[in-house]
Amino acid sequence: MGPIVRAIDVGFGNTKYVRASQDGRVECAHFASIAYDSAHDSSGDGIGNSRRTVCVPVGGIWYEVGPDVALAADGFVGRNHHDDYIRTQEYRAFTAGALHFMKVDHVDLLVLGLPVSQYMNRRAELQKSMTGTFDVGRKRKVEVRRVLVVAQPQGAMYAVFGDQANANLRQGRTLVIDAGSRTFDWLVTLDSRVVGKMSHSVNRGVHDMLTKIAAAISSETGRDYQNLEAIDKALRERKPLRAYQRSIDLKKYDKMIEKIAEQGAAAIHKRLGSTDDLEHIVVVGGGMHLYRATIRRKFPEVKMSEVDEPLYANVKGFQLMGEQYVRENPQFFAEAAAPAEAAPIEG
Repeated sequence: MGPIVRAIDVGFGNTKYVRASQDGRVECAHFASIAYDSAHDSSGDGIGNSRRTVCVPVGGIWYEVGPDVALAADGFVGRNHHDDYIRTQEYRAFTAGALHFMKVDHVDLLVLGLPVSQYMNRRAELQKSMTGTFDVGRKRKVEVRRVLVVAQPQGAMYAVFGDQANANLRQGRTLVIDAGSRTFDWLVTLDSRVVGKMSHSVNRGVHDMLTKIAAAISSETGRDYQNLEAIDKALRERKPLRAYQRSIDLKKYDKMIEKIAEQGAAAIHKRLGSTDDLEHIVVVGGGMHLYRATIRRKFPEVKMSEVDEPLYANVKGFQLMGEQYVRENPQFFAEAAAPAEAAPIEG
């Protein structure tokens, strides 16, 4: 069946990955970008039912990652929301965890993404560090033979523009906005081609909103409230936050959310200058529900489109870009031969 292509979008909030891809249908999954470290493989330490996690060794430390990572909580959540994220052991642990859950024994081409502002300076570094053999836990290893690094919103752009139903978006100037956990990225395209100097990213993501709300709750309650995941879940579900045996209506923090969203939109305006020739806006990203109203208000005359499963927009596009790369560069994959992909690996 040819070379095995897979994609991973290691975000500050969630790690999204492709489990399977066939005939243009891309199957995705994700887990929170949270890793609990241990001196040993702790994935079997739980009481009761086993949890959907895996412990992967990185730099002499075991990191437990996966969909049920909350069940491994030890009371402290370390977060690496900084520009050197790709150099952290946690980043490699999230990548190894995603490779584990893909259930393959090798990947001929792995596609990864970077924020727009880091793409030119960091892509070679990321490509080099993510090529090679990963210990993915449970006595398994996965070899990554080649890595392709793209700017994160390029994935969404490719997924959207590649859909025949969106053929109209390929013409004229289009703005693709990706609201992530830490970064607020955007790409500007002209007739489907990226306008690099107008594309950028700023650190005005969902994390900024969550920390502002957590600080307000701490001030109001007199306690150091740090459960950002609970705030995020309550905002997504539009439900009150349960903390300290009471319900907290998060609507009173809407102005804080709007302020950060407006700062992101203002950065776009500053970069673009005039927007009189802007034809379309495409919005993606797991945090878009918190930015949608502000984007509509800032660009009232521009048609705005959303995608199904915005959380997976980038990683789906990564996958499709990787598959096209293989088709256009068969000389790089001559050794990835005709045998079918490995049978599913348990665990």
